[in-house]
Amino acid sequence: MAKIPENYLPPKDTWPEYLVPEEFADTPMELNIADYLIDRHVREGRGDNIAIKFADKTFTYAQVQTMVNKFGNALKAAGVEAQDRVGIRLVNTPQAVVVIFAIEKIGAIPIPTSPLWSSEEVAFVVNNAEMKYFIVNAPLMGPVETAKAHFEYGTKVIVIGGNPDEVKSSGHLSYEEMMEKGAPQLDATMLKADDIGIILYTSGTTGMPKGCVHFVRPAIIEARVVNKYVYKMKPGDILGGAAPVSFAAGFGTFTLLPFEGGAAMSLLPKFSPPDMMDLVQKHKITVLTGLPTAYRALMKFPDFKKYDFSSIRLCTSGGDALGAETLQGWQELTGQPIWEGLGGTEMLHLVTSNTMNPEPVPNSIGKALPGVNIRVVDPTGNDCKSGDVGSMILKGPSGTLYWKPYVDDERLLKSQKKGVVNGWNQMGDAVFMNEDGNIFFVAREDDMIKSSGYRIGPSEVEEAIAKHPAVADVGVVGIPDPDKGQIVKAVVVLKPGQTGDDKFTEQMLEFLKGHIAIYKLPRVFEYVAELPRTPTGKLLRRKLR
Repeated sequence: MAKIPENYLPPKDTWPEYLVPEEFADTPMELNIADYLIDRHVREGRGDNIAIKFADKTFTYAQVQTMVNKFGNALKAAGVEAQDRVGIRLVNTPQAVVVIFAIEKIGAIPIPTSPLWSSEEVAFVVNNAEMKYFIVNAPLMGPVETAKAHFEYGTKVIVIGGNPDEVKSSGHLSYEEMMEKGAPQLDATMLKADDIGIILYTSGTTGMPKGCVHFVRPAIIEARVVNKYVYKMKPGDILGGAAPVSFAAGFGTFTLLPFEGGAAMSLLPKFSPPDMMDLVQKHKITVLTGLPTAYRALMKFPDFKKYDFSSIRLCTSGGDALGAETLQGWQELTGQPIWEGLGGTEMLHLVTSNTMNPEPVPNSIGKALPGVNIRVVDPTGNDCKSGDVGSMILKGPSGTLYWKPYVDDERLLKSQKKGVVNGWNQMGDAVFMNEDGNIFFVAREDDMIKSSGYRIGPSEVEEAIAKHPAVADVGVVGIPDPDKGQIVKAVVVLKPGQTGDDKFTEQMLEFLKGHIAIYKLPRVFEYVAELPRTPTGKLLRRKLR
């Protein structure tokens, strides 16, 4: 097995403390993610159960297992060994799922990358991870072709789709040809509990992406916790949504959770309201997940009521503030609440959820999941009183552990020491907790606006602006001001036919005075055609600044 050099991980005295909930202590100490999530179900007689629905096709667990085995054998024949890194830049298709599990089955480490990353970001992550192979959909090859001249470790590219002859003439390998040669039988490479299972890169909202390491056993424990207490998926359930499986948020949700429970996933390559609703009806999706922006887009879809929504039993959200208005509007439209939660790439998946309450608490990200210990502390590290805003810190089954911390002037070693203090993960979120243990997100601490001594959460201002009937989208940031320190700036996308002139701005300010305190009012408005967002829809505030 290829050994990970010690200096590719931070010193152990900077690691988080990993908590193992007693009810999941039976998770094996030696295991393989693909074996646990796919092979286990086949062994236990669920091989004929549906695992994937894609367009008009369905794939059973046994069929997925065979495809995983074939590509896993092909990767081994191409020289991939356990703990080697293999990158993926793929849209949501069955091949993407097969590739991920094949990498895991041979003990290698999948590295999801965003399909929207630029050639500079692609080259950075390929080199930072020291990928042996990079697996890419043919239509996504443009930035990769530009980036490959800068690959430093001899990374080879495997292309899915396209003409095999053209793929080979470009010096790449063809996925389809590799699958043809792969044998259908493959034993899983068992790993130790602290071998690396996944490296997820952050979305790059604060600079170049950071690699977040997740060990094999903690990854499975986190999946068991989240599925049991939030998604509750079992055979017969079908998970639907549009987050890319080759990016951190979609990877955790779609390649871990449904398969942990023996359920199925419905794959949608690209979100649009009609396509999403079409799959809800056609695939009879039972669990729907998405960012608040996706739910708002669905609510505005004029033909929503023409679709059969009756199969849905659960709707979940995270990544951005949902807001009480979206929660209420969705519930009025569908009869279903949206259960909000909070997670992060560093934590692998959710650490809080409103599913810990009998009913969703508006504007709350819920309570800590079982096995997760959350505190809200002031700048001195003491616990805040109920209702006081402070920093969220936690311990759980997973935690912050950055890959290759010593490169780039020890950039991530500094982040590691800042991100973990005495075993506690410093989430970087400003929140408050009420007496019932429900947590309310205020802002990322880096995004908090400090104006004339006031601390202003941008999401509260955004929610108020979004209530205006002429607004299609909005982002709020703080910008420097010589007198106040910072002032509030609103970047607004208006609906077609609206004009963002001085008269409109005056009307907007009058409107906002009925919704937020005067000191929170934006002092600057900018009107744009669209806002910068990540592939999952998360607002890139650094670009707004």
